[in-house]
Amino acid sequence: MTKTRIDHRQEIIKLIKQAGYTCGIYEVFNDFLELTACTISNTVDPSHWQEREDRYLKVINSYDKKHQQLFPQMFYHLVEALECKTQTTGPEDVLGVIYHELELHRKEKAQYFTPQHISDLMGMIALGDDDCQSDIENKGYISMCEPTCGSGVMVTSFCKAMQKVNLNYCTQLVVTAIDIDAKCAWMTYIQLALLGVAAVVIHGDSLTLHEHSRWYTPIYVMNGWIWRQRCGMTTARNRHDEMLKCALEPTYAALRHVDSLLRTTESDNAAEPTQAAILAVEDTSPTNQLQMSFDVDMGAVKASKPVREVRPTNQKPVPDKELEQMQISLFPDS
Repeated sequence: MTKTRIDHRQEIIKLIKQAGYTCGIYEVFNDFLELTACTISNTVDPSHWQEREDRYLKVINSYDKKHQQLFPQMFYHLVEALECKTQTTGPEDVLGVIYHELELHRKEKAQYFTPQHISDLMGMIALGDDDCQSDIENKGYISMCEPTCGSGVMVTSFCKAMQKVNLNYCTQLVVTAIDIDAKCAWMTYIQLALLGVAAVVIHGDSLTLHEHSRWYTPIYVMNGWIWRQRCGMTTARNRHDEMLKCALEPTYAALRHVDSLLRTTESDNAAEPTQAAILAVEDTSPTNQLQMSFDVDMGAVKASKPVREVRPTNQKPVPDKELEQMQISLFPDS
């Protein structure tokens, strides 16, 4: 007697429709993505833990207990669906297909993602490029940027192409994926995280270079990619990267603290050193003419809202008194 094979993708659709009787399918799908993304992020990113934990609780508590239990089931079937694809055809986009099958793409901005077979072909062509082969020979890995990632289908197809030629996309690939739609960023982030791809997924605009949020996959953090490969829309140092580095490595936070103290000694009116370290990082704007500053609490490694100082990078630091007036903390002392 043969065992009936479960179609995990269809099971997810059934669960979404079941929960959608109360608030609508579109809202349920969006909430499922946000809840899952926050859950994965909070396993590896302490710098954004509190804000995403608060967001998770707000979303999940908008459902009654009966419907709350449906979201873990959706996650289970998503994991199984991706696993089945990986073991048979290779990594493929699952959430994007669900998004279209539920006809959610017609409700906003008429989004249509690249079909799987087209992206598979493009992945094989891209992998055969001389630059990819050169990166593998020189660096040992390939860096990939997808400026309009959608549901991540192009990245999963590239992973499939790597698998076919016996390359390990979990250790030999690092990805920067960007999309202006939060749902798309979450879809890409969730699938790359579950597939074990080192990636930084950015909710932002790749044309204006405006960034709303960053999402680090577990492999990117756990395998030390944050120290090896800078990912982003510009070559400038990113504030969120620095926050995460300080949270992960107290020694690094201490060194940045010492560096800030050395810079402040140039000022005649420098105040006594405090516990907070001022980490100056370059602005992510195209001009790179501004700087951003934020506080790092050496005890709990907390970050605060960036403050832009209108001054060239080669100018002397702003005196402490003026700088303290400009700092706006997102984490007031309790």
